[in-house]
Amino acid sequence: MEASSLHCLTVLISLFCSTTNQARLTLSSKSSQLFERDALYMKCDDDDGSDEWTVMRNTSKKNMTRCGDDWGRSKNSFCVINNIYPFDSGVYWCESSSASSSSSSSINISVSGGSVILQSPVLPVMEGHDVTLHCQTKSPPSKLPADFYKDGSLIRTEPTGHMTIHRVTKSDEGAYKCSIQACGESASSWILVSEGPSTTTPPPLFSSCPLCVWWPLKSLFVLVLMLMLVIFLLRQRGSEESKDETRVSELKPSP
Repeated sequence: MEASSLHCLTVLISLFCSTTNQARLTLSSKSSQLFERDALYMKCDDDDGSDEWTVMRNTSKKNMTRCGDDWGRSKNSFCVINNIYPFDSGVYWCESSSASSSSSSSINISVSGGSVILQSPVLPVMEGHDVTLHCQTKSPPSKLPADFYKDGSLIRTEPTGHMTIHRVTKSDEGAYKCSIQACGESASSWILVSEGPSTTTPPPLFSSCPLCVWWPLKSLFVLVLMLMLVIFLLRQRGSEESKDETRVSELKPSP
């Protein structure tokens, strides 16, 4: 019973003291579309640098393959593809073998064997921010008139090959592509919009900062558990010493 109680206390303390380590995948390219034979550098970053991360990917040919197995070169938390091809198109993310860490968010990479790509954000755009899309040709000149489409419908034609969407909202989410006359058309890229910070007035006192309440309570709970563990160990030690004294007194010869 005593061993079981000690084990429960230890497990509770470890659970409350543990945190999940989250990784982020960063790319050398600011665009989710790349030209064939471009180089791509990827890196996994986490909050405290305590875990070793590996770049993983799913493609149309293979799923759940690691960088360095049969594609790319891997070193520490880096992954390099010197010459990228259309068959490298797919979903990329960071993964750790540690049970205390969770996988990163995934990023879609599209590699074009054509002459035109749409340079669009890799990560979701926050509501209220501006986003600029560039219709890029593989060879100069790059600032040519371009048609921009959303979900298959023409939005407008821009004379310099780039289009800015001001103060994006959820309604701006969709599949975007572009085309340049005599050069070709890009593949489609999905643009996601994330929720911006709340503009409503927060409730007063502690409700405006739930973490301000949670963290002190969590610390207090862990402190109480540790105190209970110390008291338990001291009592167990005292009990053992009392038993030893009883044994010694029983072994002493009576006068």
